[in-house]
Amino acid sequence: MTTEQRRRPEKRDEAAVSAFVERFAAQLVEAGMARMSARVFAAILSSDEGQLTSAELGERLKVSPAAVSSAVRYLAGVNMLSREREPGSRRERYRVHSDQWYEALTSREQIIRRWEETLRHGIESLGPDSPAGARMAETLGFFEFIERELPQLMARWREHRDQVYGPGAGAGPAPQG
Repeated sequence: MTTEQRRRPEKRDEAAVSAFVERFAAQLVEAGMARMSARVFAAILSSDEGQLTSAELGERLKVSPAAVSSAVRYLAGVNMLSREREPGSRRERYRVHSDQWYEALTSREQIIRRWEETLRHGIESLGPDSPAGARMAETLGFFEFIERELPQLMARWREHRDQVYGPGAGAGPAPQG
């Protein structure tokens, strides 16, 4: 699909879009995301503009503003969407960026580092030669490997994205790392 084809608006089958939102949300729930956050993310991701207001989300998902509010709070906290004020309005729009997966993954580095530190203490407490200590050492090794490899993987992704989708395709906050 060319960039022009991606930008050309087409008539949407709202029932099919709704089915996609629910199916993708269900898969995100299976991966550990809260149901409402998954539905909100899938709804915004599937909007042509990549952004929706709380009222638009409530209407599309048939949910209350409170349900939307807690979902967007979580999603903003894990860098999967951003909040933006509409110019001249108090209303907020919630936006996904094409680099939201990059941001979500790289924001996990701090969490991985904390897990590594906790695993080191666990290994020390249990003894590195105990079965549990050995299991934790392998888990620690996995996280250390991921932490080492993630920056190179993300750099390769940015290069690939630019080649396939064009320079600057990941509109949004500048990637860090």
